Amino acid sequence: MASTIPAPAESLVSVRGVRKHYGAVHAVDGVDLEVRPGELFGLIGHNGAGKTTLFKMMLGLIPLTAGEIQVAGARVGDGGFRAARRRIGYLPENVVLYDNLTGLETLQFFARLKAAPLNECPGMLEKVGLGPAAKRRVREYSKGMRQRLGFAQALLGRPQLLFLDEPTNGLDPEAIREFYAILRGLKQEGVTVILTSHILAEIQERVDRLAIMTAGRIRALGTVQALREEMSLPLWIEVRPGTGSLERVRALLAGLHVPQVEERGDELILRCPRSMKMTVLEALTASSVEVLDVHIREPSLEDVFFGFSDLEAGHGN
Repeated sequence: MASTIPAPAESLVSVRGVRKHYGAVHAVDGVDLEVRPGELFGLIGHNGAGKTTLFKMMLGLIPLTAGEIQVAGARVGDGGFRAARRRIGYLPENVVLYDNLTGLETLQFFARLKAAPLNECPGMLEKVGLGPAAKRRVREYSKGMRQRLGFAQALLGRPQLLFLDEPTNGLDPEAIREFYAILRGLKQEGVTVILTSHILAEIQERVDRLAIMTAGRIRALGTVQALREEMSLPLWIEVRPGTGSLERVRALLAGLHVPQVEERGDELILRCPRSMKMTVLEALTASSVEVLDVHIREPSLEDVFFGFSDLEAGHGN
């Protein structure tokens, strides 16, 4: 029997021991996860890692093989979840729309399905940048416009929880910026957002926390900075010495036993362990050698992701 222990009060979504098996294929294989109210939470992983399957189970679209999921205090699969689901918006990875309807008619169709006010529709189209295309047939929409329309339907009914699966597919840079501006506004209103994305650089400064999924399991969970520190990935420090000081700075760094120092034009590029960061900075600032500029480059989310993925592969999972 699945656990009936209530989720912590601070959790809006609680996933406990969740599994989804298709015969010998374990699409989701023992996931535990808590998402807090008002978070912008990222879920990343390779294709086939189990992200979309987990999404669909949290939405009640496919049954669990084992475990329990609670959303907004309601257990997924129970009678009370129907009411909770009215407060959820969902944008699937592949948006399927009716080509013969206009953008406005499409949104009105979804509004009726969700029992959302029809008068929300024109304003929602304006919000996602489709106001001028409201009366055009969807068959005339570009991929990016279809994605915006899919996002608009997810926002109907003022949901308190949004599931967005690869929401920026097909969007150009300006549209991506506008999309995240909308999410920031929703977050300020207390809306909780769970999203997946293959574009890691796009989300690394935007999510509050994230989970890395591999082979149906959560491999790592936390803030981007916490995951950087957990992986102990090296930092890159770019040093620009004053005129004629390059060799003296190089000698200073050699004395600190910095493992890797490269010369690039009039700069020195250091690759060093995080534990050496303050030692290097203190030595550079305390020295009489002229240093014009120092820039520290943290490992990117992509570095972190591949670091965990390589570690998982090394464990044979």
